[in-house]
Amino acid sequence: MRPGVGRALGPLLLLLLLQCAGRRAIVNRSVSDVCATCHIHATCHQIEGKSVCICNYGFVGNGRTHCQDKDECQIGASKICGNHTLCHNTHGSFYCVCVEGYRASNNNKTFIPNDGTNCTDIDECEESGLCGHNARCVNTEGSYRCYCNDGYKLENGEHSFHPDENIVSCKEIGCGSPPEMKHGYIVGNYSLLPGSAVHYECEEGFYSNEGKFSYCTANETWEPATLSCKGVDCGVPPSVLNAHPVSLSGTTYGSEVTYNCDHGYFIASGNQTAVCNAEGQWDGADLVCKGTDCGKPLLIPHTEMIWDNSSTLWSRVYYQCIEGYYFNGDRNFSECTIDQSWENITYICKVKEAFNNVLIFNETCLKWRRSVRGTDVEDRYSFHVQGQRWYQKEFFHEMTFNLTTHKQAPEVCFDLQPGTNYSVNISMVALNFSLLVSMTTQITDPPFPDVEFVAVKGSAPLLRLRKAEDRNGPISLYQVIVLPLGLQSTFICDSFAAATFFSNTTEAKGYVAAEFRAKDVADNMSIALGDRHYYGKFYNAPLKLGEEYCVFLRIISEWNKVRTQSCAVWAQIKNLSPTLQYMTAVGLGSVAAVCLILFLSFSAARSCLHSTVHSPPAALACEAVHLSATVDVAQRGITSTFLETENVSLL
Repeated sequence: MRPGVGRALGPLLLLLLLQCAGRRAIVNRSVSDVCATCHIHATCHQIEGKSVCICNYGFVGNGRTHCQDKDECQIGASKICGNHTLCHNTHGSFYCVCVEGYRASNNNKTFIPNDGTNCTDIDECEESGLCGHNARCVNTEGSYRCYCNDGYKLENGEHSFHPDENIVSCKEIGCGSPPEMKHGYIVGNYSLLPGSAVHYECEEGFYSNEGKFSYCTANETWEPATLSCKGVDCGVPPSVLNAHPVSLSGTTYGSEVTYNCDHGYFIASGNQTAVCNAEGQWDGADLVCKGTDCGKPLLIPHTEMIWDNSSTLWSRVYYQCIEGYYFNGDRNFSECTIDQSWENITYICKVKEAFNNVLIFNETCLKWRRSVRGTDVEDRYSFHVQGQRWYQKEFFHEMTFNLTTHKQAPEVCFDLQPGTNYSVNISMVALNFSLLVSMTTQITDPPFPDVEFVAVKGSAPLLRLRKAEDRNGPISLYQVIVLPLGLQSTFICDSFAAATFFSNTTEAKGYVAAEFRAKDVADNMSIALGDRHYYGKFYNAPLKLGEEYCVFLRIISEWNKVRTQSCAVWAQIKNLSPTLQYMTAVGLGSVAAVCLILFLSFSAARSCLHSTVHSPPAALACEAVHLSATVDVAQRGITSTFLETENVSLL
């Protein structure tokens, strides 16, 4: 709406509002004259166009000069509250409570029976253990009674009792529990009535030759039983052929005796332990011991055996090396032991050395010294080389070759792969001599990063990380390095420190934006520069507008205390500017603000017109004044919003 139209409608709406207010004042004055005289406990009502004062609920009177409290309880609690109740009058009202032994059906302590609430009997027997031991509870109207269980009776001879009235207990009818019998137990069922009997038997391992019954007498007591259970005794343990007892816990029921074979014998079958059973017999003494026989002695390579063919306990066999070998061990004989086996001895016959002093040099080369055989004699060596990598299970490098030389200190170098564990077997066929040497090669620089170079202007690119092969050693880390474009020519891959974005050198020398462990990298993994996330311990900080950057990918290998790396230029970013999405979001936000203000202005005007149709003229004038002020404020808000929108669009 234009400002000129608002100023024209203002006076007209004000006039209509004043007329409306005048008419209301005339009507309200006549109504308020009567209602102003109502009692404090009365309410003014309109009946057939007249104002009448009526006392509130719970009060009686003329409504103007007096309203007294009405005592609802005077007609009787059972009439106003119902059966099993008490009525309590209050100022202007009343409430009901249930008598003891009853509860309100709405589970409240107090109630007013206008919702159908009544008092119902409380089943006290729902509470467990109310009547005590050996008694049961029976509910009654408003109370309960306790009765003894079958087989029990009250001490005072009464039929029933109430715990609040009597301190009594239910006593078992008859003799009560039978007496306990040491090492004995009761057989079958029994009665507690006078004249009944209890039958006892001894536990396993015990016996008795006396009476086994106890009787309930007429005065409700048990006669003492004459049963006496005594433990069985197995006596002296039996003897076992070629064996002797080593431990004995006793000779009564459950006692144990343990046997071992005599010297020179071994256990062929049976149990070493016998147990005294319930019948007084030793059970399980079936051990069988046989004489020791170790059989033939073990054969040891490159030895001759000196043996008298005896294989009984402590028999001996002697060994000596054959010609061309020498002894290397702890002793030269073995004995037949109690375990029926010959002792394991460390007896090794080694071939007399053909060469010694094998040394590794330059990581992939070997040299050694020959035994003294004459400088004019040529020796032929056979080499078998095998290489494996723990980090690359499918890798296997193998080669074999021969070398013939008459040098006293031969040397040989191998064409080995980096980052590999090798075993080299050197054999000298003429003297039947071989030697195994272990070699480990150091890792070299990982493969040059396979990157798709990106050169962009205005925005940060989305980079694709390709997984590299563990060709020269195990790859440990991938790092994304961001530095000013002017430092690209001075960047050295192996000297760049892993600086974070928040370090003091970040502005001058760049920083590591992300670090990934090799096991977490998938082929063609996407990386968005400046996404404000942490990768490893490094922060991928947003790039500054207007700056120019150079991005490197560094691959790091670490193994056997050696660290190597390779780097490649990944991207160049120039004239970095706000993204299209950012500009679009700012513009849409400005348009949305203007639309919201226009919608609010239209809603206020529509409300004013609706009030003009249904309201008196004076009320319409009041609304017109409010509308004029609202429109004026809305206009100023729209102007301010457009200025903010223009300022944002200039950024």
